[in-house]
Amino acid sequence: MDMAYLRAHPEHLPTFLTHQRIRETPLRRGVSSAARLTLDDGVSLFAKSWPSGSDHAPPGPAAAADGPADRTASAAGAPDGFFAAEAAGLRWLRGAGAVAVPEVIVALPNLIAMEWVEPGDVGQSAAETFGRGLAALHRSGAETFGAPWAGWIGPLPLDNTPSDGPWCSWFAERRLLPYLRISADQGALSGADTALVEEIIKTIDRYGVEEPPARIHGDLWPGNLLWGADGRGWLVDPAAHGGHRETDLATMSLFGGVERLDVILGAYRAEWPLADGWQRRVPLHQLHLLLVHTAAFGAGFRGAVVSAAQAILRG
Repeated sequence: MDMAYLRAHPEHLPTFLTHQRIRETPLRRGVSSAARLTLDDGVSLFAKSWPSGSDHAPPGPAAAADGPADRTASAAGAPDGFFAAEAAGLRWLRGAGAVAVPEVIVALPNLIAMEWVEPGDVGQSAAETFGRGLAALHRSGAETFGAPWAGWIGPLPLDNTPSDGPWCSWFAERRLLPYLRISADQGALSGADTALVEEIIKTIDRYGVEEPPARIHGDLWPGNLLWGADGRGWLVDPAAHGGHRETDLATMSLFGGVERLDVILGAYRAEWPLADGWQRRVPLHQLHLLLVHTAAFGAGFRGAVVSAAQAILRG
């Protein structure tokens, strides 16, 4: 199987993998299993599949996050629409032509394969270019908050039902409340913790700034920005949707922060200035992803949620 054959017959990839007709190098196992595939013509691809007998079913009732219970995982395969959402998001981000995004080659219910990104180092020029490109990506916009496809973020459903906003109420109802409920139900947050976040949800107009929907990655923690050997920053693993551009900028500083974040932000702001007080709003935009972590992975992230909530309420 070479690239020309794969483009013509993407549905055959699982069969070739099952019969070990393609060189497969396992890379890691997270929510899904990942591998580097090497085709007969030497072309490499990055592939993700749903592990057989996976224990990565979304915790708690799926309806708490996004309605239909049939979007949960099963032993038979990936959750309904899991890889389709990733493929749609990658194509949507790539379609803006603003930043490097891997081309999706194969998108099947239990498998996605895309262009391989050879890793490299980040330099000053690459960080500046990425910052300007991210501003251009956001500026390309979205028709509404949310997206035309059902979303996923990590192992959890993401409610992408299109909405005209306003952003503050949409963010509170679609990005904070569902994951707060799951976190509380799972015991990852105490009653007092939950009350802190509920207060933010009820008074979110005090903390947020309204903007039209931007075209955002939606899960832009440092692990989802790859620095390529070609000198570019590549966006991967999106939970893409129309959202607030400050969300992507805020989540880049989580979990140690991306390399050369100050350079990226400086280039971004030179290209498209941010509203006054954006630094003060960073914890608000981080709160969504932190609640996703307590909902999906438990109380180990409780301290980060509480710290962010307290910072928001202090203003």
